[in-house]
Amino acid sequence: MAERKKTTKRVVRVEPTTSRGGSGGSDASEPASGWKPTPEAKSKALTYRIIAIVLWVLAIGGEAFEIFWVLRQSPPNMWILIGGLVVIAGLAIGGSLLWKQANRLDPASRQDSVRFFIQNQLGAIITVVAFLPLIILIFLNKDMSGSQKGIAGGIAIALLLVAGFLGTSINPPSTEQYDAETNQVIEITGENLVFWTKSGKVFHLCEDASAVNLESADNTIYSGTVADAHAAGKDRLTLQVDQEIRQCGFEAPEDDPATVDSDVEEPALEETPAP
Repeated sequence: MAERKKTTKRVVRVEPTTSRGGSGGSDASEPASGWKPTPEAKSKALTYRIIAIVLWVLAIGGEAFEIFWVLRQSPPNMWILIGGLVVIAGLAIGGSLLWKQANRLDPASRQDSVRFFIQNQLGAIITVVAFLPLIILIFLNKDMSGSQKGIAGGIAIALLLVAGFLGTSINPPSTEQYDAETNQVIEITGENLVFWTKSGKVFHLCEDASAVNLESADNTIYSGTVADAHAAGKDRLTLQVDQEIRQCGFEAPEDDPATVDSDVEEPALEETPAP
């Protein structure tokens, strides 16, 4: 077994969002099966989704105000029009970020492909609904000059792209992903416990892994279950599993694809060191 180099950072256990097994009521050393959020996590996700829907409704209400009042003026007030576009974008983005956080706490299953797509891309869909009709009507407005249409339309398109990008889930979480990651972690470490830093994008197998010991602003390593890590905004388990098995002093599972070519270390680019 490889010698384990101890961390010098402070290690903090986060408040659990799910039971330690990752699937309601499971023990920390038991494999996950049919992952489900705890009632607390599900309640928190529901709250985020309700607030997100309220923000989206306000965004569409702002769109209606722009269409049925601002654009009907002759000529339209450019300051009110552009200000309204910014407000609509802010509401759409705020709703999308809350919706994404809810999906981390209570992800959909890939088995229902339609629901999975709609649930994870709803932010982008709402953004298009809140902007596209307005953009079309701006360019068709007969009371605006060509330069006014160019300015307002260009700003609207730019805001649509930004809000749409932030509302799109590139690699959305799923219950199957949480199951697979939890099982892999338990197989390697013996329990559903992982580690991460505030600035990192992924989570790791132990507090002594080199990636979580890069310099960071708060000099803190956070620990919790796989679901806790996702709730904290981490995308996935590190790709440097084979390297961390050695660094953490664990035994490599037999026939584990992650340990193939284990002598080749991947570059530690998954954590962002503090400036």
